[in-house]
Amino acid sequence: MSEAYIALKNFIISSLKGSVEGIRFDNSFSDIFNRTVSHDEAAILLLASVSHIIPNFFDSIFKDVYPNGIELPELGGFRMENHKGFLPTGETVQYILAKDDVNKRLEVQQFFDTSHWFYKEQVVYLTDVGEGEPIMSGRLVMNPEVLHLLLYGERLKPKFSANFPAQEVTTQMKWDDLVVSEQTLTYINQIRLWVKHSNRLLNELGMGKQIAPGYRTLFYGPSGTGKTLTATLLGKEFERALYRVDLSQVVSKYIGETEKNLEKIFVQAENKNWILLFDEADALFGKRTQTKSSNDKYANQEVSYLLQRVENFNGLVILTSNFKNNIDDAFLRRFNSIISFSKPNAEERMQLWKKALPDSIKVNDEAIFDKISKNYELTGAQIVSAITYACLQTLEEEILEIKTEHILKGIELEYAKEERYFNHTVKN
Repeated sequence: MSEAYIALKNFIISSLKGSVEGIRFDNSFSDIFNRTVSHDEAAILLLASVSHIIPNFFDSIFKDVYPNGIELPELGGFRMENHKGFLPTGETVQYILAKDDVNKRLEVQQFFDTSHWFYKEQVVYLTDVGEGEPIMSGRLVMNPEVLHLLLYGERLKPKFSANFPAQEVTTQMKWDDLVVSEQTLTYINQIRLWVKHSNRLLNELGMGKQIAPGYRTLFYGPSGTGKTLTATLLGKEFERALYRVDLSQVVSKYIGETEKNLEKIFVQAENKNWILLFDEADALFGKRTQTKSSNDKYANQEVSYLLQRVENFNGLVILTSNFKNNIDDAFLRRFNSIISFSKPNAEERMQLWKKALPDSIKVNDEAIFDKISKNYELTGAQIVSAITYACLQTLEEEILEIKTEHILKGIELEYAKEERYFNHTVKN
């Protein structure tokens, strides 16, 4: 980047002196953004990023070009409370790239239009201005993720914060570890096909004019049946970051705040191939109520906003809920798929018990899994929890095999969590 900033300095000096002929930026940005980046676009990227590396970059240029001081309102610029150096605005970009050429100035404004890829991919933008102020007087700002990409060549993952209330979720498990019914697996495979072929479906086959760009799906069923695991496996298979939205940080009692919090997530996720997971989504996507008060009216407006935002999102959105009927019908009609995750049957529980048992340890009764699979109804998560309990007891006793009594105690504890009756007699 040092050579690029030297070229930018020469370009600005030449522009201020009235000529920029022969100075062109190379196309190295095209590889970074996987698109053709024009000379003017490259100049804007450099203008937006240089102050983060060389705080006095612009002031040193002005001192060289105008040793007696400078009074150019058309040059724009901004000085902040902490950073005392000159920071470029849209007016700065216009002056450097177009000077007094009105047609060229209008072209420069289009780089900050909502239709330009700078805006769509949240690369650079101009800050909002006061009522009646020129639109190009906003400060030129670069997205921190893009800045990190330009400077270090790697994409910076967003940190959990008030501006991004979502956390990345990963897994070490594989598809073989997921135990669900054949029907559920069929629906899951349909999502895998969409993730794999969506670009070709929309563009090569021309389906983009008939269907919305993203994919929306609902996973519903009891806790511990594989809903979140399926979402993480989709992210892992296709190397897509999966972010689970923290609804406690999103939902607000204040009017309009919920929409603002969600918009921050959707804006950052747009065009990045992320998967958004709304776990226990009932709080956000629940049924609308009859309007009996102003609170009902605004709650319904939130659902209407969500409906539109989710439908326009161009990535994969996964909602999970314990009960399908808790989700508003308007959402259900727009889901590409609605997938039921039921509690495993005896055969599936047998698979889950065997998969949960670590390879490095055995049980003292090999037939125990067949017996407990038939006798005790547990979800996959509960089975893992019971095995964990039994393994810890085995480690504490420093023995080589897991005792049946420890497995049964682990099951009993899981039953106790749900206040279910536990029968200690294991039938064959």
